[in-house]
Amino acid sequence: MEYAFFFVILHSIMEEREVYYADVLLPLHLPDTYTYRLPRDLVSAVRPGMRVAVQFGQRRIYSALVRRIHTDAPKFKAKYIMGLVDEEPLVTERQMEFWEWMARYYMCYPGDVMAMALPAGLKLASESMVMMHPDFDGDLTSLSKYELQIVTLLGEHPAMRVMDIGRAVGVQKIMPLLQGMMERSIVMLEEELHERFQPHKVQYINISPTLRTSDGLLDEAKVKELLDELERKRRTKQVEVMLQVLQLTAFGKEAVPKRKAPQSSSLQTLLKNGILSIEERYDTGLRDLEPLDARDIVLNDEQQAAYECISGRRPVASGQLADVVPLTTLLHGVTSSGKTEVYIKLIDEVVRSGRQALFLLPEIALTAQVINRLKRYFGDLVGVYHSRFSTSQRAEVWKRTALPSGEQGRLQVLLGARSALFLPFNDLALVVVDEEHDASYKEQERAPRYNARDAAVYLARMWGARCVLGSATPSIETYWNARSGRYGYAAMTRRYGGFSLPRVTCVDMREERRIGRLKGHFSQYLLQRIGDAIKEGRQVILFQNRRGFAMRLECHDCHAVPQCVNCDVSLVYHKATNSLRCHYCGYSIPVPSECPQCHSTRLQMVGIGTERIEEDLQIMFPDARVARMDLDSTMLRSQYADLLRDFAEHRVDILVGTQMVTKGLDFENVGVVGIISADNLINYPSFRSYERAFQQMTQVSGRAGRHAEGGEVVIQTYTPEHQVVRNVIDGDYLGLYHEQIEERRVFRYPPFYRLVEITLKHRDSQVLNEAADWMAAQLRGAFGKRVMGPEYPLVSRVRALYLKVITIRFERSEAIADAKSLMLRMADDLVKQDDWKRVSVHFDVDPY
Repeated sequence: MEYAFFFVILHSIMEEREVYYADVLLPLHLPDTYTYRLPRDLVSAVRPGMRVAVQFGQRRIYSALVRRIHTDAPKFKAKYIMGLVDEEPLVTERQMEFWEWMARYYMCYPGDVMAMALPAGLKLASESMVMMHPDFDGDLTSLSKYELQIVTLLGEHPAMRVMDIGRAVGVQKIMPLLQGMMERSIVMLEEELHERFQPHKVQYINISPTLRTSDGLLDEAKVKELLDELERKRRTKQVEVMLQVLQLTAFGKEAVPKRKAPQSSSLQTLLKNGILSIEERYDTGLRDLEPLDARDIVLNDEQQAAYECISGRRPVASGQLADVVPLTTLLHGVTSSGKTEVYIKLIDEVVRSGRQALFLLPEIALTAQVINRLKRYFGDLVGVYHSRFSTSQRAEVWKRTALPSGEQGRLQVLLGARSALFLPFNDLALVVVDEEHDASYKEQERAPRYNARDAAVYLARMWGARCVLGSATPSIETYWNARSGRYGYAAMTRRYGGFSLPRVTCVDMREERRIGRLKGHFSQYLLQRIGDAIKEGRQVILFQNRRGFAMRLECHDCHAVPQCVNCDVSLVYHKATNSLRCHYCGYSIPVPSECPQCHSTRLQMVGIGTERIEEDLQIMFPDARVARMDLDSTMLRSQYADLLRDFAEHRVDILVGTQMVTKGLDFENVGVVGIISADNLINYPSFRSYERAFQQMTQVSGRAGRHAEGGEVVIQTYTPEHQVVRNVIDGDYLGLYHEQIEERRVFRYPPFYRLVEITLKHRDSQVLNEAADWMAAQLRGAFGKRVMGPEYPLVSRVRALYLKVITIRFERSEAIADAKSLMLRMADDLVKQDDWKRVSVHFDVDPY
């Protein structure tokens, strides 16, 4: 027994002396994890998924994620981890696996995925700039000694680097301290300041506390006494306003938005005298609406069949339930067919089982109506996650998503755009991808250049969850997957409520021009239908997928066009700022008074954008209220919310917009939809141009007549005989699909082939050409005729960098994991050469 006790003690001592290491993931473009030594006092506290502060390089400090803890000593002397940032794991093991799959499939590094997945406030680095949070109330009583020193420093210096704060305060482990202050909205990162939107504040009116009892209820005696006094003083208008406010507020039980109260000087007097009180609240876009129960939704026969198909209850021919039902289902429903009701039923089933659902939308700012509907059914269980919310808001949603089942505050319905895929789910049962065809699901700017729809399908498969891809105009790939049995399929061919689809009219602009009936860029027929709609008290939506006033300014004599100095594109004229602007890099110049080439003063505007259409309509319909919805007019989230609210409450008669007006808008009173130029959509150099043109025209057409009879769509085109135009008029998605699928089969495009696009960038075109030729030669040696290019893209220079593109086709049946690894090695070999070390190489898998 004594020997056994001795060996236990010896083993315990050896365990204490054992050295532990952690492999950590940094939010940088690095090919692998890095190994650091764990201090003895952190061994028991650190777990995979936690953030730790590490020194990387000579001076820089980052918050890194622990991937693995082990005792395998590296061949080099490992640096120590400097401190622990989290008390609990921030990222789950399944999230890490999802990130690693995304890195493999989209040909980037896990650090690239980490940099995109984590909100800015969770990626502290020594060179991050820290500043005071604008919402900090100035209360210093709850601050520790070091926190007080940091607040004092930031009072003297508006922004400081993390490493400088650490030195000034004398705290080596500064990151955990700053993280705690960020979570309490005391300090913030400069990156957060740049992305913060100004919350839209709404003023609310209520009965003043002076007219209430001690328990907050309305004191009827005091109210009666007040009204009698106003009557004696002959303040009749004030009495009337007071009675209206009492009714609107349910006798003081609820505050009412000021805009709904009677607008008069009497209201201001009551506020000034303290009889009524006013408060400001942040309008998050989630209106306080009467809660509803999803079990009360009555589905029609098509909706019920779709619901049963998606939930796995679809009967087979024998009447029994199918043994194997695909986890992913395409819900193909015409516009306004009631897809959202099916989604809500499916989500309700998940919520009642205690699990989680993810609802993806192409652009969260464009779908406030969906948010309101989900909030009415699921209340505080709904969380909205999007990059345009502040870091503190996203951090709260992140933490509440990760809470275990049954814990107070846990979110079960997560609503968001692409970035919501990265949330730390712990029991995901349903993924809904609404408008699955939308190009906004594709990340274009930085690695990983992923398609959120495809990544959502994989994420659902990881969890064994149901995945619903909903659209009135599915992408060719999704419909092909459904027809080939890879996905389930459910169709809804009728509008909900029995309303008919809008009538589609095509106007031949060649004929209109020939007989002189054009007025600017409007046909006489479209102008007549707009006028009729306004007279009938209905609203109009006009679609032109070009913003600005004119597409270019052109010299009448020499035809010179001002160009961007950084990009190979012409500058767009914006009348609001009287400037010519590049839509790629933001370069801007004042409008010249003469041609810079020949000095002629005869300058003319060519092309038309939303700004010009808005101005022309204000001239043609002076009594109509016209508004514009594009990137320029909705820079702030509050501007977009205001515009939608004005249109919904009929304070706008005509809404002019870019593709923003095609997505997620459900208004009751739209009688006419006009497509100003269908030819701009069709004549785009891409194998997807016909598909995208059909989708955009069909989607914007679906905004008309959604809750009433008599909706009409007017398409203006110079090619009325074009097959895509005929498909839109006939509502013939199948006709478009069969034509496109055969073309893609012949010309070797998706879904029969996978595409990998390699883009090389450099400031010197000669250096770029040499590097691209070398890369193409290496690729052809490995992949032969699959390689196309290198060639210049449509815009061959962006932000002062020249671009060349190499495209590789792989048959759908080929396993290309090894091919991707080989391409990555070739790219690494290219940038290792001295002449080409500054050449950027970007990979885009499925570039569409």
